[in-house]
Amino acid sequence: MRTTDSPTPSVTETYRHSASNKRSPAATVIFVLLWFVLIGGGVAGAKWYSDRIQNQVSADLQAQTASQISLMQIDYDARMTKLEGDYQAQLAQMQSKIDALNELLTFTKDNADTKTDNSNKLYTQLADVKKQLAELKKNLDVLK
Repeated sequence: MRTTDSPTPSVTETYRHSASNKRSPAATVIFVLLWFVLIGGGVAGAKWYSDRIQNQVSADLQAQTASQISLMQIDYDARMTKLEGDYQAQLAQMQSKIDALNELLTFTKDNADTKTDNSNKLYTQLADVKKQLAELKKNLDVLK
């Protein structure tokens, strides 16, 4: 029989004592290093994934921008062609009016008598038409 004078350790004290004795400093270092490796791997994986997504979004945006620019270029070319055609038609119409006025002026000048001078009115009209023609030509040059 045992005497009660000697202290007997309780079960929980024995467990605590044995668990703390089993951990060595090398195991703690390995445990910490393993956590650092896992955390570093997670950070590296997140960086790689975000870079991949960024490149993918950038490529998609570039493709969309290129398609929109090409559509705008096609629309711009169509508008310019239409505008140029309209100005060419207006210039042709103005030129025909100028030619008609020149013929009328020539006829009037040849048939004018000394008392009436209607040619000044025709010359004024011709000058106005020439100004309009010059203005249309400038607008066409600016559009080109």
